[in-house]
Amino acid sequence: MPEKDELFTTKVKHTGIFNFKELYRILFEWLIDKDYDVNEKTYKEVVGGSGAKEIEIEWDAERKVTDYFKFNLKVEWHIIGMTNVEVEIDGSKEKMNKGQLEIKFKSVLLKDYRESWTSNPFIKFLRTFYDKYLIKERLEQYEGKLIGDMEEMIAECKSFLALTGKR
Repeated sequence: MPEKDELFTTKVKHTGIFNFKELYRILFEWLIDKDYDVNEKTYKEVVGGSGAKEIEIEWDAERKVTDYFKFNLKVEWHIIGMTNVEVEIDGSKEKMNKGQLEIKFKSVLLKDYRESWTSNPFIKFLRTFYDKYLIKERLEQYEGKLIGDMEEMIAECKSFLALTGKR
């Protein structure tokens, strides 16, 4: 089994007006543009009696960095009470959404994802030695890069929500 180092976990919360369809597109395309393979594990939408929706989405995005390292980003959406609203922007009406949005972000660095170093206890010991001493600097570089990717994605999300929320 590959070794998983969970590096960074955070969430973004927003209550008010936002454009769900556009935010979904922006974050999905951001992952694709950064060469992540995105697997939408869950998309669940429940419409309540008042017409308000509850939506749950789970993405699992991976990017192969080397034959030993792989980046993994997990994004979990939870939207409560989402309704459609019309908002006037620069004199014209646009369709938007209103509700409570929470997006959880988690970054995980996978080491030895091909399980090349797991054949016996001695090889596993060598992998630990390899990680701690031989490639320590490279490991720190990849951790920094993965955290940077996650921070960039979160900044995209926050700036979009700030922009649409002020309309």
